[in-house]
Parts: sequence; C-alpha cells; structure tokens
Amino acid sequence: MTEKHTATDANRLDDLEIKFSYQQETIDSLNETITSQWREIEALRLQLQRLEGRLVEMAEWQGDAGSEPPPPHY
Repeated sequence: MTEKHTATDANRLDDLEIKFSYQQETIDSLNETITSQWREIEALRLQLQRLEGRLVEMAEWQGDAGSEPPPPHY
C-alpha cells in the first residue's frame, strides 16, 4: 500500500506543479497587460490635460474678442 500511496502522491504533486506553472504564466501575462494599459492610461491622461489647457486658452481668447467693439461694417 505504501507504494500505491507514493505513486498517487507523486502524481498529485506533479499535477499541482503543472497547475502552479500555468497559474504563474497567467499572472505574468495579466501583469504585462495591466502594465501596458497603465502606460496607455497615463499617456491619455497627459493628452487630456494638454487639450483642457488648449480649451481654456481658446475660451480666454474668445472672451477677449467679445470685449472689443464690432468692426465698423456692422
């Protein structure tokens, strides 16, 4: 019986090692995906900040134009 248990235990250990290996690959893959997405989010955040700044500049520029009198042909 001891040999049977030993073989069964070895098989179980092999199965656990295989599962662990696949889980480790999955974790590594997910980590790469998250890192890539984080970089993309950061780039988009910076782009959004620049666009917001440009919109503020445009609004200020249009606000200044509204305080001038209309051209003589109006």
